[in-house]
Amino acid sequence: MTNHSRARNAALEQALKQADLTYEQAAAAVRVVAAEAGELLRTNRSAVAHWVKGQRPNVQTAAYIAEALSRRLGRSLRPSELGLCDPDQDPAHDRLGLILGADPVETLRRIGEADIHRRKFLTGAAYSVGAAALPLGIDQAVEQQQRAQAGHQRAGHAEIAAVRDMVDMFTRIDERHGGQHGRSAVVQYLRSDVADLCLSTFDTDEHRRSALGAAACVSYLCGWKAFDAGEHGLAQRYYLQSYALTKEAGDDLHGAWILRIMAHNGMDVRQPERTVDLAEAALARVHQRVDPTTEALFAVTRARALAHANRPAEAVAQLREAQDLVVRGDDQALPFWAALWGSPRATVASHTAKTFRELRDHANAEKHYAVSARSRPGSGHEHQRITALTLAAQGREQAAQGHLEQACGTWGQSLDLFGGVRSARAAGEVRGIRRHLKVFARRGVQAAADLDERARSWQRAYV
Repeated sequence: MTNHSRARNAALEQALKQADLTYEQAAAAVRVVAAEAGELLRTNRSAVAHWVKGQRPNVQTAAYIAEALSRRLGRSLRPSELGLCDPDQDPAHDRLGLILGADPVETLRRIGEADIHRRKFLTGAAYSVGAAALPLGIDQAVEQQQRAQAGHQRAGHAEIAAVRDMVDMFTRIDERHGGQHGRSAVVQYLRSDVADLCLSTFDTDEHRRSALGAAACVSYLCGWKAFDAGEHGLAQRYYLQSYALTKEAGDDLHGAWILRIMAHNGMDVRQPERTVDLAEAALARVHQRVDPTTEALFAVTRARALAHANRPAEAVAQLREAQDLVVRGDDQALPFWAALWGSPRATVASHTAKTFRELRDHANAEKHYAVSARSRPGSGHEHQRITALTLAAQGREQAAQGHLEQACGTWGQSLDLFGGVRSARAAGEVRGIRRHLKVFARRGVQAAADLDERARSWQRAYV
C-alpha cells in the first residue's frame, strides 16, 4: 500500500454497501482472489478501512479488489471505477484475452507469448466472473468477420488434417500423463503453426472455416492445460478466444461446446454465477441439431449448473434426460471437437456424479463415479489422469458415507494411476486424500497409515 492519501473513496464505500460486505468480509474476498492468482495476501479489515479513507493499494491488489467486488455484484468493475486508481492507470494487460471482437488470432499470439515466457500478469491472473458473461452478449454485437487472406501460404484439407492429428496426439498425451506434459509445445504450436494456418489463403470457404475450427480446438487445449495447472484466469482467456474463433468460423455448434466448457470452468472454480445461463445457451443451440450422444454432454452440463443454483428437482429431471440421450446415441456420431475427450458415457457419468455430490447425495455420487471409471477404455490407462481423479472422487464419496476401508481401497487404485501424472489437480486430490487419511488413522483404521505413506511418497516425487 502506498502512503499517498486522498479524500474518502466514496465509490469503493458505495460498492461495499451494495455488496453488503463488512470490511472483514471484503478483506477475506480479496484474499481468495489473490490466492487463486498464486499470491498470498494478508489483507485485513484495517487495510480495507484505509482504502475507504482514500489510500490506494498497489496496482495488482487493486485488480484483486475489483474482481472480488465484481463477483459479489455480478458485473464487471475496473479498479478506476472503484476509485482505486486513475482511468489511465487501469492495467491494460489485465484485459488481454478478456475482450471479444478483437482479432482472436493476434490475441492468441500475444497470450501464447506471455504464457511461454511465464509472464506473471497473465499466468497469475484471477478468474473473472464478469468475463464469464461475455459470450452471452456478443451474438448481436459482433458480426461474423471475413479474415483478410495474407496470401503468404496456401492451405487446404491436408494442412487442416495435420492440425487435427496434432490436437488428437496432444490430447491423448494430456489425458494419460497430465496437462503439464508437453504444455509449452502445444502453446508454441498454437502461436506459430496454427496462427499461420489461420492467415493462409484457402481454396474454399469451407476450408477456411475448418481451419478456424481446428485452431479453436488447439486454443481450448491450451486453456485446459492452464486449468489443469491451476491457472484459472489464463484458462478463461484461452477459452474466450477459442469461442471467438468459432464465431469467426460461423460454427454455432462448436461455439456451443465452448460455452459448455466455460460453464464447467465456472463450477470447477466455485464461481457458478453465470453457469446456468452459459449451460442453457449451449444446450439451446444444439437441441435436436446434433446426435443424442452429443446432446447428452450438453444436457448433463445444465443439470450440474442447476444443482449449483440450488434447483435440485430440475437438476435431477435434467439428469434423467441426459442419461436417456446417451443410451440412445451413437458414439461414432460425435463431431471432432467433442470426440477428442473420450467416452461420452464416462463423461456423462462423471458429471452426473458431480451433480449428485453438489446435491449431497453421496450414495448416488459414488455410484456414478464408479460407472465413469469403468467406462474408460484400456482399464483406465488410456485416460490415466481422469480415471485417477474419478477414483479419488469416488473414494471421497465412500468416506462421506463412513465406508472407510472401502475408501482406502479406492484411493489405493487412484494412487496407482497417479504415478507419472503431472497435474495441479492431481496434487490437490492427493492432498485431500491425506487429510482424510489422518482422520482415519486416528480412528484406528490400519490401512490408512500405509496408504498415507504411499501418498506422501507420491508428493515427494511429483510436487
